[in-house]
Amino acid sequence: MGIGRSYVKSEDLAQEITQDTFLKFFDSVEKLEQNPVITPWLRRIAVNTAIDYYRKNQKFRFHEEADGNRLLVEQENAIEQLGYQEIIALLQQLPDDQQLIFNLYEVEGYSHKEIAEKLSISESSSRVYLTRAKHKLRQLIHLHYSVYAGR
Repeated sequence: MGIGRSYVKSEDLAQEITQDTFLKFFDSVEKLEQNPVITPWLRRIAVNTAIDYYRKNQKFRFHEEADGNRLLVEQENAIEQLGYQEIIALLQQLPDDQQLIFNLYEVEGYSHKEIAEKLSISESSSRVYLTRAKHKLRQLIHLHYSVYAGR
């Protein structure tokens, strides 16, 4: 369910993606070779299921951010000080399109070309969304530290 959680903000939707993943897995299990390596194969099914979900439920093809805020100060090693749950919470604050492309590129290791093919967008759009996601994450990390600095 971890893969589903990294692609959607709702716990219910993550469970739906996980259930669909296992349904696809069991539907295609007879196609497996004699000694399959199941974990990477199941992971690929989960990622593709999350992408399919995104495409089916996408309301706005291109998300434009109207946020013109700029960070004046950035902590270079801020990410090292964050815990796993804090990182996931910050990622889930990204717009859906940015979160999806960030996960595909940075977490799953897809190239911009592969992302563009899977999502039917241009490679340059994939790069733009990734850049926006990273910029937004920097803002969120800065905000996180300014809010929780007094703890």
